Amino acid sequence: MIKCVIWDLDNTLLDGVYLESPDEPPTANAALTAVLTDLAGRGILHAIASRNPPEACRYAEQATGHAFAASQCGWGAKSTAVAAIAAQLGLAADTVAFVDDDPMERAEVSFNQPDVVVLAPEDVPEAASWPQFSPPVVTAEARRRGELYLQRRARQEEAKAFGGSRDEFLRYSQTQVTIAPATPGDVARLHELSVRTHQFNSSGTAVPAGKFTALLGSADHHVITVRLADRFGDDGLVGSCVLAAGGTATWRVEQLMMSCRALGRGVIDAVLTWICRTALAAGAARVSVPCVINPRNVPLRVALTAAGFRTSSQAGTDQVAEYVRDLSQPVAELPSWVAS
Repeated sequence: MIKCVIWDLDNTLLDGVYLESPDEPPTANAALTAVLTDLAGRGILHAIASRNPPEACRYAEQATGHAFAASQCGWGAKSTAVAAIAAQLGLAADTVAFVDDDPMERAEVSFNQPDVVVLAPEDVPEAASWPQFSPPVVTAEARRRGELYLQRRARQEEAKAFGGSRDEFLRYSQTQVTIAPATPGDVARLHELSVRTHQFNSSGTAVPAGKFTALLGSADHHVITVRLADRFGDDGLVGSCVLAAGGTATWRVEQLMMSCRALGRGVIDAVLTWICRTALAAGAARVSVPCVINPRNVPLRVALTAAGFRTSSQAGTDQVAEYVRDLSQPVAELPSWVAS
């Protein structure tokens, strides 16, 4: 799925060249602005990579009526700008599209960022109907994604100026993580998370909504939701886990997923601690997390290792590793900003 479209400005999103029109800047291209608005309604982010001064981005926001999640204005390589935006937003290259009128710029990005979908402006209206631009479900959280990333930018800027540790900043930001059982009303968002999450997805696959509905009715499973908010805004439902607690010896985490919006905000650490403490309180001896091994979920596997999980096995063509936490070892306390 494409999660972000990065736009050039001159003769692309704008009908003209910004620096050549100082008295009356060029108007926004009506057709591309309409596509931008449509894609934003599907939960797709938008950003700018342009050979212009920063004020051109501010003008583009005014001209299109859209607030962009990130921007890179300058005279460096467009591929560098695209990579910087993807890193800033926490996105993998293959979830990004780039639009530019200049064939040389498109070729440079394609060569240096081969996973990025590169488009000419005239291709965009048709591309908007492609499957990778058409998420199977669009929830309220998805429609607010642009707003949430603007909140993320404000949070990141304030974090840079903050003099304390990460935990001190989380408390200063009035971070609140709420862990609770899922309800039928959460099913659409759970399915959407399974489609969109890659860096923090233990199964590596999308889970049909019907399966979540069936798990909610299972006596052998607990479907858990994770919500996140702070003084910058409410991110809503950002994560979930499916626990199989069919015995006291081992609790098995059959699905663990988290939005990249929660990255660096202590959420995955808190969830893993909550799972371990809940299992320990129920008399379990260990917690097991089967995790598909792929290049994209390295952040999840790093988090599991940091939380005391160790790989016990890895075999077969599916490349699934079993991460196990021995609960006889000390388990950290939950942070004060976690409610369950």
